[in-house]
Amino acid sequence: MATAALARPEARRLAILGYGEQAMTHARAIGKVRPLQSIAVWGRSLERAHAFAERMHGELGIPVVAFGEAEEAARDAEIICTVTASSTPILKGAWVAAGAHVNIVGSGFAGPVEVDNDLVARSRFIVDSREGVLRQGAEFLAAKEAGLIGDEHIVAEIGQVLVGDVVGRRTASEVTAYKSLGHVVQDLASAWALYAEHSPSPT
Repeated sequence: MATAALARPEARRLAILGYGEQAMTHARAIGKVRPLQSIAVWGRSLERAHAFAERMHGELGIPVVAFGEAEEAARDAEIICTVTASSTPILKGAWVAAGAHVNIVGSGFAGPVEVDNDLVARSRFIVDSREGVLRQGAEFLAAKEAGLIGDEHIVAEIGQVLVGDVVGRRTASEVTAYKSLGHVVQDLASAWALYAEHSPSPT
């Protein structure tokens, strides 16, 4: 959803840092909202990254390439997803191209961070829950503690973008970032919408 709202319409190259279940579901979902031409994947085990690449290539039918370095995977990507349990940054702002969109998904509480302060500070930063990220958004809190940003750096919650109250991406060259902690209300709303759409009509 955030990728559909924030990534450039012409974005075709996806990089995924991580190779677990969330990596698979993100590859599938992002392919539904952007016509992906390729996927780059990185993880701490190159062997497992290759296994992920082979599986996703077979499932999605597009080139999926495993890289030995996170920088190599991220360099040319137009959409990047971090879906790891890393306690230290695996993605640096210096590696992210102008116009890219980044989904920061792996860290769900204060402490472990997946991206560096530079990326947080240079991006148009949008979140699932403002209150949640101000309390538990590890990457945001690290950049704030370093004195690089204040609370106002959170531009909006994704819901505000979706209803048109706040503009998400303003320019083709802007780097956008979406920080997701996971929000039970969103999960319940999504489940109910799917149920309502697919349940039999009452007779």
